Amino acid sequence: MQSVHKNYHILTYGCQMNVRDSETISGLLEAKGYSAVDTPEEADIVVFNTCSVRHSAENRVFGKLGEIKKLKKANPELLIAFGGCMAQIPANQQRLKKTGVDILFGTHNIHELPQLIDEAIAMDTRIYRVWEKEGAITENVPSTRKQGLSAFVNIMYGCNNFCSYCIVPYTRGRERSRQPDDIVNEIKLLGEQGYKEITLLGQNVNSYGKGLPYEFDFADLLNKVSRIESIKRIRFMTSHPKDISDKLIHTIAGNKKLCEHIHMPLQAGSNNILKSMNRGYSREHYLELTRKVKDTIPGVAITSDLIVGFPGETEEDFRKTLEMVELVKFDAAFTFMYSVRSGTRAASMEDQVPLTEKKARLQRLNELQYNIAATINKSLIGSVEEVLVEGLSKTNPHMLTGRTRNNRILIFSGEKHLIGSFISVKITRSTTFSLFGEIVSD
Repeated sequence: MQSVHKNYHILTYGCQMNVRDSETISGLLEAKGYSAVDTPEEADIVVFNTCSVRHSAENRVFGKLGEIKKLKKANPELLIAFGGCMAQIPANQQRLKKTGVDILFGTHNIHELPQLIDEAIAMDTRIYRVWEKEGAITENVPSTRKQGLSAFVNIMYGCNNFCSYCIVPYTRGRERSRQPDDIVNEIKLLGEQGYKEITLLGQNVNSYGKGLPYEFDFADLLNKVSRIESIKRIRFMTSHPKDISDKLIHTIAGNKKLCEHIHMPLQAGSNNILKSMNRGYSREHYLELTRKVKDTIPGVAITSDLIVGFPGETEEDFRKTLEMVELVKFDAAFTFMYSVRSGTRAASMEDQVPLTEKKARLQRLNELQYNIAATINKSLIGSVEEVLVEGLSKTNPHMLTGRTRNNRILIFSGEKHLIGSFISVKITRSTTFSLFGEIVSD
C-alpha cells in the first residue's frame, strides 16, 4: 500500500451502519497515511458515504456533490470518492460517472478503497469499481473511531426481507453473520480502549446466526457478549417484529447488561398495508408482541419507525396506524412520508398517495406521537434513573448529559469529572424529547 501524507474529509449520510462504515473508511485512509480534517476545503480527498433510503436524501447528496466539484475546479488535484448505498444503484452509477467523480465504490468493497486511490493516482484516470454481489465478510479491516464511551459493532450485514418499499436488500446484499468470536474480540478491544457501552448493529439483528455452520442465534450472542467484563451496557438495533422470539425477550429481561430498549419498526397499522409492504406480520401479532415485551421486561422502552402515504393507503388505513400508536404508546418514533425508490416493488404500485395528503397525515401522526412521548416523559418525574454521563449538553454547555438505560436523554447539573461514570439522577422536569434532573447523593 502506497504511503502518503495528505488529508481526507468524509461526508456521511444515513443510518448507524453508514456511521460505522465511515469509521472503517477513516481507518483505511489513516493506515495509508492520510489525516482527518474538519472541512472539505482542507482535504486532498473527499469521500461521500451515502444513503439511498429516501429520494430527498439522494437529492441532498447530489447538491453537496455539486459544491465539492466547485472545489475540484479550483484544485484539480482534489480526489472525489463516492461510495455507500447510492453507489450500488445502477441509475446512480451512470449519473455519477457523468458528473466525473474520480472513484466510485460500493458497500461490498469498502476495503478496496486504498487500492482504488492508488490506481486513480498512478493511472491518472477515474476508477469505477462497484461489486454487484456481496462477497465474504472481510475481518480485521482498520477502523478509526471517535473517542468516547459508546461504540457501534456490526454483527451481520445485508437483509433478506425484501419489504416492498425498501432498497436495502439491493444495496446491502443478502444476510451474512459475522463469527461470534470475531465480534467478541472486537468488543474486548473496545473495552480495553475505554468504551463502556456498545450497540450491536444489523439490518435485522434477530436474524443473526443465519449462515453460521452451527446453531447460534442472537440471544446466544447477547449472552456471550455480556460476559465481557469491561462492557457495562449493551444495546442493539434494528429488530424486525416478525423475528423477535420468546427466547430473546427473556434473555433481555434476565441479563442486567442488556438495556431495556427495543426498536421495533411497525411501519403501518393496517393489515392491508402491512401485507402490501411485505412485512410478514399483522397488527394483531405486533400488539401481542409488544404486550409480551412490556409484561416481561420491566420499564422497557419501545420505539418504532412509521411510514405514511404508502401506495394504496386510504384514510381508514391511516386511522388504523393512529390507532396502533395510541394502543402501543411508543416512547419515540421516527416518522416518514413514503418515498418512491426505483427498483422496489412499491415504486410501480398504483394508487400513489398525493404529496399534500402525505404531508397532512405526517403532521397528524407527529402530533399524536409527540403528545404520547410528552405524557410518558412527564410520568417519569420523581423517578430515579441510572445514567451514563456522556459529556456536556449540546443545548446547555453548563450542564451534563447522558442516557438512561432505556435510551432517554437526561440533562442535569454536575462536575466534568463525572463524564464516563454511571450515576443516579432523579428526574425533576420533562419535555417531549428530553428529561431534566438532579444527581442523587449516595
